[in-house]
Amino acid sequence: MPALTTPICNFGWKATEFDLQGVDLKNYSFSDVAGPNGTLVMFICNHCPYVKSVINRIVEDCTILQDNGIGIIAVMSNDVNDPKYGHEDSFNNMQKFSSDNSFTFPYVYDETQDIGKKYEAVCTPDFFGFNNKNELQYRGRLEASQQQLVPNAPKELLEAMLLVAKTGSGPKEQIPSIGCSIKWKS
Repeated sequence: MPALTTPICNFGWKATEFDLQGVDLKNYSFSDVAGPNGTLVMFICNHCPYVKSVINRIVEDCTILQDNGIGIIAVMSNDVNDPKYGHEDSFNNMQKFSSDNSFTFPYVYDETQDIGKKYEAVCTPDFFGFNNKNELQYRGRLEASQQQLVPNAPKELLEAMLLVAKTGSGPKEQIPSIGCSIKWKS
């Protein structure tokens, strides 16, 4: 499957509100998860080899970000009826994926795919980092590592969001995320 890359950051774009059910059966909105120093909205899924290869580093970095006042939520927008990947991305498997990887943040299901479309999410993983005014400041990758670990790779998402937490602004130079396409309904 070909990898897709995300567009560059549209600095200042305002976060879209949502109301989505999490794997814990509670509903979450952007306002619910917004942190005092910013918010990270990430689009992930259970089946993507890019996500699977970095999920431990995502969780580690998210723990650090939460300790620095960044609210975090993961959104799964894939079509669970996709013939090839739908079963693996099912809600039950979202619950298992979240538990198996010790998520410290809500993992929610975008059943209608409206939120994925409103955020213009392209691939998994796709990261949207907002400041405490809900203005987009980061739309880049986790780090140089993709399906294989790059030793001593700078932690681009972590460093960018720590900068956002501290200054309200993200880095001007960002490298787009790369991953599997979101599986849109036909």
